[in-house]
Formats: sequence, C-alpha cells, structure tokens
Amino acid sequence: MADTRSKRILIVDDEPDVTELVSYHLRSKGFETETLNNPAQCIARIRTFQPDLIILDVMMPEISGLQLCRMLRADPKTKSIPVIFLTAKAEEADRVLGLEVGGDDYVCKPFSTKELTLRVQGLLRRSTSADGEEPKHLELGTIVLDSERHEVTIKGTPVDLTATEFRLLQLLMERKGRVQTREHLLLNVWNYETEIETRTVDTHIRRLREKLGDQADLIETLRGVGYRMIDPQAKAC
Repeated sequence: MADTRSKRILIVDDEPDVTELVSYHLRSKGFETETLNNPAQCIARIRTFQPDLIILDVMMPEISGLQLCRMLRADPKTKSIPVIFLTAKAEEADRVLGLEVGGDDYVCKPFSTKELTLRVQGLLRRSTSADGEEPKHLELGTIVLDSERHEVTIKGTPVDLTATEFRLLQLLMERKGRVQTREHLLLNVWNYETEIETRTVDTHIRRLREKLGDQADLIETLRGVGYRMIDPQAKAC
C-alpha cells in the first residue's frame, strides 16, 4: 500500500546472509531497507537513515542488540522507533528480557520471512494508526494520554513509553471497564491473527504498570482471561 512503500527499515545483524535475505523480502513488499553488519555503526546510521522500524540481532560482537535497544530507548529522538529482535536465543527468559529492555517483538531463528514481514507490517500499521478516528485526549485517574502528541503524563509529569506500551495503554483507556482478553490485545495492539505466546502481553503489561507508578492498580488482571482498565471513580463507589 502507499503508506507502506515509504517506510524505512534498518536491519542490523552481523551475518550478511541474514541481512540480505530479510532486505530482499522486505523490498519485495515495497519497503525501503538498509542493512548493517557492524553494530558499532548502528546509532550513527540511524541518525542518517531515520528508520521507521529496526530489526536487531541480539548476539553480535562488540555490542549486543539488547544494549543497542537500551540506548535507543534512552534517547528521546529514537525511543519511539519500533524494534523487532531477530535472534537464535529462543528460551522464554531471553524473549522476556528482549521485551523488558524495550523491544516490541521477538522473532526466533530459524525464522519464516513471511511471518517476519507480517510482523513488520503489523508494527508499522499500529504505530501509524493514531491519526484515525480514535480520541485524541484520554484521562483516567491522574493519567493523561494525548495521542496527537504521542504523550502520556501522570500528575503532569511525562512518562516515557515505547510505541507498543503507548498503544496498549491507549486501548485499555479507550475501553475502560471492559475486559480485554490476551488474544484481543494481540490482535488490536500487535495486529496478530495467529496463535503466539500470550506471555508477550503479560510482559508488556508488567512493564507498563511499573511505569505508571501509583496508577498501576488501575490495570486489573482477570486470571485466565485478560486485563481491564478501571475507572477510579467507579471503583471508589
């Protein structure tokens, strides 16, 4: 589609065969790609290429994908760029760590290029969907979410959220009081229509709660079902 063709993807992996394969398939879908096999050059390349999404290998010499992701999330200019980890580290603890440092998705090697492409499209579709008919300004408790400025504040203090955390909070606030199943969140936040680990949702919810501080209890867990955002005024009644 027209908006997809203009999107830029930076692929960082120390294996040239991997970057060439991923780049080839993404270009065939109309994306503009750039590959990098030296992770030490990543930050400088991001400044010049200005990618809309980054695919990062985890295990690389000199600097790991996890370290690079932490650096991206610490910089106001890059903190909202979606990141997909592409790695041979397939253990659950590795996937959770990737999400905890700020990754938006985690794809294990060997991987399907079709699945990776779908995940890229889903992340980009989600990160650019805020200009639709969704409310621009949401308030709940002391949380204020401004989708137009992509900004969240609590008691007037800005809260740094990744693109995925922002979309997750926005969806919960828009549908306050209504239970959102993990499957529903995967479809509406991650745009996944297939069965993947619901641990992805749980990990992002935990990170989001940590960042919400004393407003964290507004996100209620319904065991075995999912989550919902509670109206503090209704809760007090």
